[in-house]
Amino acid sequence: MDLYPLFNSLRIAAIASAAVFLLGIAAAYYIAKLPKVLKGILDVIFTLPLVLPPTVVGYLLLLVLGPRRAVGSFFYEQFGIRLTMNWWSAVFAVLVVVFPLMYRTARGAFESFDENLASAGRTLGLSNTYIFWRIRIPYCRQGIIAGVVLSFARALGEYGATSMIAGYTPGKTATVSTAVYQLWRTGNDELAFKWVLINIAISAAVLLIINLLEKKERRI
Repeated sequence: MDLYPLFNSLRIAAIASAAVFLLGIAAAYYIAKLPKVLKGILDVIFTLPLVLPPTVVGYLLLLVLGPRRAVGSFFYEQFGIRLTMNWWSAVFAVLVVVFPLMYRTARGAFESFDENLASAGRTLGLSNTYIFWRIRIPYCRQGIIAGVVLSFARALGEYGATSMIAGYTPGKTATVSTAVYQLWRTGNDELAFKWVLINIAISAAVLLIINLLEKKERRI
């Protein structure tokens, strides 16, 4: 049994989760400070990939990153880098798909933060950077960790956008999700079912972690 799809899925999910951790927290923190109308508009834009079909997200990414499109052609002509049909092309797709999960979770955690703690810190002469990393983030850590874990799980099972922008090449771009489809399509139901069980086991473990975090947060 070739384990490349699992390895590839794990590294794509890990890279995308690390990226959305930083991007989601930054977006949630700064957008919360914007005027109500502007915040509402950006909120819709950032959350839109959550409700769009993944294939639509993949198609929109191809319109931007394709070798004959603006961004894609620039990188190909200037650096010889093709932004599609590589294993790391899937990172772009996964990042866009899972970003709303991290953003919404982080925003909810920040909205529950008691701003009196930040005000008290400022009266003691603490900088906003110190307050953010040493007070706000620890206070909201349960929600943020849950967002990261949920994003990782969603990234691990992403198929639609990934298949469009990275395709399926055994040993190069294959992921667990694309492998399941290709194995089923070629009649190899036994191996496809094994990958399904692996995916279910990982997803169940992730949901268990989230439940444990929620129980811990309620006790706190």
